[in-house]
Amino acid sequence: MVSLIDGLGTPEPSWQAWPGLAALDNFDLHPLPASAVVVAPHPDDEVLGVGGTLALLRTAGVSVRVVAVSDGEASHPHSRTVTPTELAEIRRAEQNIALGRLGLGRCEVHRCGLPDGHLDRYEADLADTLSRLLDERTWCLTTWARDGHPDHEATGRSAATAAGRTGARLLSFPVWTWHWAQPADPRVPWSTARRVPLPPMIAHAKRHAVHAFASQLEPLSAQPGDEAILASHVLARLTRDYEVILL
Repeated sequence: MVSLIDGLGTPEPSWQAWPGLAALDNFDLHPLPASAVVVAPHPDDEVLGVGGTLALLRTAGVSVRVVAVSDGEASHPHSRTVTPTELAEIRRAEQNIALGRLGLGRCEVHRCGLPDGHLDRYEADLADTLSRLLDERTWCLTTWARDGHPDHEATGRSAATAAGRTGARLLSFPVWTWHWAQPADPRVPWSTARRVPLPPMIAHAKRHAVHAFASQLEPLSAQPGDEAILASHVLARLTRDYEVILL
């Protein structure tokens, strides 16, 4: 599978200068679902993509469950200072802290423990797991199946399969799409895109939650292979005062 993540990507000022982004219709959270299940390929994707939306749903009384597909143990494959097992433990702890900062500290986290970087091999298994967690009263939020990262795409396909089986409402969110796509990019289904405006307190809580992911935002050490994964230009595209979902 090919990743579309390379270079610095499309800068946030280019996105903000595009009238099409501001013209997106708002997404109406009502009528509220009975529950929401967010399916995250790696610990942080749920916060980066729809952390604010999840906080809004929880504030409105919706039960939120997180499905952590992998533990993100392969984020630094060339590290000589942190083993994959140690990194998985770090990232699980960071995820728990981040969810707490969003007011989701008591939500159930279902950890699948599938291998980071190889989720495409487990699409059928993941679809079966999700099918047991979803029903027609549930919203299933997950990474877009054409997001440009192999794990994100595999997770998106599994969620789509499970939603189709159970009647759950599938809501996809872009993460790395903001990196490789261009404004008005024909590869993105903009006609199905909707904005979720975040009140100032929720937007602030999301930014605070994002900074719980220190293993991704800061170098693990000064050694080669321990470089930060989420640079400031990446975060700028994911910490706006609104989020975007694809219907």
